[in-house]
Amino acid sequence: QVQLVESGGGSVQAGDSLRVSCTASGGTFSTYAMGWFRAVSGEEREFVASISRSGNTVYYADSVKGRFTISRDNAKNTVYLQMNSLKPEDTAVYYCAGKFDPWNTVLAVRQMEYSYWGQGTQVTVSS
Repeated sequence: QVQLVESGGGSVQAGDSLRVSCTASGGTFSTYAMGWFRAVSGEEREFVASISRSGNTVYYADSVKGRFTISRDNAKNTVYLQMNSLKPEDTAVYYCAGKFDPWNTVLAVRQMEYSYWGQGTQVTVSS
């Protein structure tokens, strides 16, 4: 059973940068594809970014492409989301998610493809 714990959220001004992290325990991290999702209160989670087991392949939602960067450090069992040029509409709870992926398949963008979730970390961007 994999446990995921996010950290690094906070309150920033529009145009600022912030990095959120997600550390995994209880499994072999390098066998999991990872993703970031976000949710505004009362709404469904939306896909933000995903990364393959090795980190060689990444995929982004159009809304964050060019501003956000997903990366991972398998030696530290951690996945990161670097967020630059933040906008008020990026305000949300950010969740990391893990998908056991022994065959290194196509990156997942749907919630249902991920089996493990963190508790979320709040990111608030003020104008």
